[in-house]
Amino acid sequence: MSEQATQRRTRGGGGAARRAERSAVSFETAKFIERNIPNFEILTEEALEIIETNAETVLEEVGVNFVNNPGALALWREAGADVQGERVRIPRGLARQLCQTAPSQFTQYARNPARNVEIGGKNLVLAPVYGPPFVHDVKGGRRYATMDDFNNFVKLGYMSKWLHHSGGTVCEPTDVPVNKRHLDMLLAHMTLSDKPFMGSVTEPSRAQDSVDMCEILFGKEFVQNNTVMTSLININSPMTFDDVMMGSLEVYARNNQAAIISPFIVGGAMAPVSVAGTLTQVMAEVLAGIAYSQLVRKGAPVIFGAFVTSIDMNSGAPTFGTPEAAHITYGAGQLARRMGLPYRSAGSFCGSKLPDAQAAYETSNSLNMGLLSGVNFMLHACGWLEGGLVSSYEKFVMDADQLGALHHLARGIAVDENAQAMDAIREVGPGGHYLGCAHTQANFKSAFWRSELLDYKPFETWAEEGSRDTMALASARVDKLLGDYVQPAMDPAIAEALNAYVTQKKASMPDAFL
Repeated sequence: MSEQATQRRTRGGGGAARRAERSAVSFETAKFIERNIPNFEILTEEALEIIETNAETVLEEVGVNFVNNPGALALWREAGADVQGERVRIPRGLARQLCQTAPSQFTQYARNPARNVEIGGKNLVLAPVYGPPFVHDVKGGRRYATMDDFNNFVKLGYMSKWLHHSGGTVCEPTDVPVNKRHLDMLLAHMTLSDKPFMGSVTEPSRAQDSVDMCEILFGKEFVQNNTVMTSLININSPMTFDDVMMGSLEVYARNNQAAIISPFIVGGAMAPVSVAGTLTQVMAEVLAGIAYSQLVRKGAPVIFGAFVTSIDMNSGAPTFGTPEAAHITYGAGQLARRMGLPYRSAGSFCGSKLPDAQAAYETSNSLNMGLLSGVNFMLHACGWLEGGLVSSYEKFVMDADQLGALHHLARGIAVDENAQAMDAIREVGPGGHYLGCAHTQANFKSAFWRSELLDYKPFETWAEEGSRDTMALASARVDKLLGDYVQPAMDPAIAEALNAYVTQKKASMPDAFL
């Protein structure tokens, strides 16, 4: 990091900001997960080689489309690909060779350095739900999301102990014009939270706005030399790279900002029904997308993405928490590790309309497969409902609470002298109990993960307190978190500059809702 960039980072902590920080409410946020457990590997070496070989065959013989993007076609042609119209056929080995310049791990910086995250290796970074146009809570039911809802979800994410990342479009605020809402969303992430966040990808100029605002927040030189955003670039599966997403990718790659190159797969609709066939297509699409990012800028940080679900063949609706999705998620993790790249997949996926038993089963399956498959960046880690159409207030805090279990599972099993507990076994002996022994007294506060939401009280106490189910408990927790929220400190000069940028950009164009 250059001296100038260091000075720019520290200058943001002016006297007013330091005074505000001293008076702020203190709460605990967990560090990103560092796994001490093995990944679950479902594919044999032979199976992996077959899938990789078939993916190279797809790129060479079938090819991929880069639509409405002459610049991309020119880059591919110069790199040695066979370009016919908008179809790009990539010679065997070329895409993998280009991918080798992508970093295996990178730091995403937050405006609060204590919240920086390491993406890659054995690490797991958890980020909230992304993209739903609707929200749901027990008080207002299902409704279109507003900017107030968006701000609330950013605050909930900031206050959630086990979330490491503020995310991106935590819901789609439909009361703000389409061409302007990205400005308000970015401003919310930058001012209402001090965790890392995502940029806009809905149009290349909006990606550039994201970069420009980050340069106000962090300093221009710091942004060019460090990664301060991780943004979602979906591939239009099967095997189509549209100009909007690729245009946003180009902006981020040129500015050294990270992109999740992620096929959007619904098995049986956008990919074959078989696991091996879907993995082949995922591998081909990711190879092409990451290779293209490196054509734009060698060394640009990227994440191997895989959003995969199956389909109900009766209704056509996507299904979640299924064995087939788990197979693909595990397999894609192995492919990502063989490429030496960070991996994004999994989340709090469910198809349920309410945070009910179906939601809990499907979400639990999805979260656990994410942990065991070696995911490094988990988008949608909390709040997802109704197949991704809804951001749920109650499910947000329910899922966020359960993310604590992932942290504890990932620690593995300690076998140091304290963990062996031989003194305790000798002290208690046959027929005794461990409640009062020295080892228990020394370790009880940290020995077990404890939910901050679920009810473990006796029936009589539970009944006296209103016989509340988990949804009612979650609703009360939402109210508590929002009631306790205190905005994190920010240098007033930076806040003023960000607000001025947003005001000027909004005034420069008419409202558009399409």
